[in-house]
Amino acid sequence: MTIMPLADALRGAQSVPGPNIPKMPADDQALLDAYSRAVIDVVERIGPAVVRLAVHGGPAREGRQDRGGTGSGVILSPDGLILTNSHVAGAFGRTAARIEVTTADGQELRARLVGDDPDTDLALLRVDEAVTLPAAPLGNSKLLKRGQLVIAIGNPLGFESTVTTGVVSALGRSLRSRNGRLIDDVIQTDAALNPGNSGGPLVSSRGEVVGINTAVILGAQGICFAVAANTANFVLGELIRHGRVRRAFIGIAAQQTAIPLRRRRAFGLAQDSAVMIGTVEPDSAAARAGLKGGDIIVALDGQPIAGADDLVRALTGETIGKRVVLDVLRGTERLSIAMVPQERKRAA
Repeated sequence: MTIMPLADALRGAQSVPGPNIPKMPADDQALLDAYSRAVIDVVERIGPAVVRLAVHGGPAREGRQDRGGTGSGVILSPDGLILTNSHVAGAFGRTAARIEVTTADGQELRARLVGDDPDTDLALLRVDEAVTLPAAPLGNSKLLKRGQLVIAIGNPLGFESTVTTGVVSALGRSLRSRNGRLIDDVIQTDAALNPGNSGGPLVSSRGEVVGINTAVILGAQGICFAVAANTANFVLGELIRHGRVRRAFIGIAAQQTAIPLRRRRAFGLAQDSAVMIGTVEPDSAAARAGLKGGDIIVALDGQPIAGADDLVRALTGETIGKRVVLDVLRGTERLSIAMVPQERKRAA
């Protein structure tokens, strides 16, 4: 029996054909590289505008740590306007002893609460120091489509942004805030929210903030929510002007819905979406006016309502106690329904 030298045996083994492992097609590789480049580009542009927040409720008491919380925020103007969640920065109201801001490059700054709106879980801060900071632009969340790529960025450690990616799973959702109110026009996404990422931005592949990350459903797999940028833009303006959001309330839970082409033509509508009522609260302006679940609101005082954010913006403080007219689709009818909005009371 001839014994083959080990070196010859190894050479022989190397020459034996192995399993046929297919290589990734060049087109797929290019597509994957394009996806990676898009995410990296967004993170490099928007990441520096994402900050870590540490909110302290007051001085430490005997043997106990001071109450406080942490989260993320996004800088919207170079002079230091920061948008975040109300449950992060507004938990102690204006009595918070201090709010510490840590930027992505390690700067430590102090900030104060300009105003917060628990109804949308949003709060606005302003940095005390005279600084020039990188800022992120707010986009138009009405242009979002289901399946669109989005990127969630947070700064829970204060020195390095965390990044997760996903797609827009649904639009126009309603989410109950911590004070019991429903937040309308919420974006649902499967981009995971890491601990400490509340208040950070949800960003499109164009590098625009399309939402503010607000919640994740515990026990569910990959169901996360963000307040739409159009709602955030409205709240931002109100907080800058008044320090609070004074808004009217008609007593409905609603979400955006598409209007089929045939129905648009039948009613002479130019818009391709509107607001469908889910539920009507008892003894509300909507209930007294006769609105019903399933009604579709297409206009308020002649102003087209294409989404929940349009309805929120239309029901401003100026409409409280004043007669408004809603154009509503109900079955095969188009109705004009008048009502008098009430002021939404802020929960304690």
